[in-house]
Amino acid sequence: MKANQNIRKAGFTLVEIMIVVAIIGLLAAIAIPNFVKARAQSQCNACINNLRQIDAAANQFALEKGKSTGYSFSYPTDLTPYIKLNSSSSIPPCPAGGAYTMAALGTLPQESCSLSTLTPAHVLP
Repeated sequence: MKANQNIRKAGFTLVEIMIVVAIIGLLAAIAIPNFVKARAQSQCNACINNLRQIDAAANQFALEKGKSTGYSFSYPTDLTPYIKLNSSSSIPPCPAGGAYTMAALGTLPQESCSLSTLTPAHVLP
C-alpha cells in the first residue's frame, strides 16, 4: 500500500511572484523620474561649463588679437586655438544636442545654446 506523502515541490507561488513584481514596479516608478531629472540637470551643467569655456576663449581671442566691441567671431575657427578640444579635435558640443552660437563681441549674452528655453535653461548665469 502506498503511503500518502505530503511532498511539496520547491518554488514560489503566484502570489509571491506578483508581490515581488509589484514592489519592483513601485521602485521603478519612484526612481525613473528622478533619474531623468538628474540627467537633464547634469546635461545643463555641462552645457553651462562649455559656454563658460567658450566665453573665456572668446575674451582671450579678442584681447590677443586686439578686437573691439562689435567684432563678429568666426565660430568655431577663431576660438579653436584658445579652448581645450575634445577627443575628436573639436570644441565640445552641448551634451543635450543643442547648437552653440556666437554673437558680436560685447553683446550679452555673447554665446548661447539653442536649448536656452528648456527647464533647466542652458544659459550662462
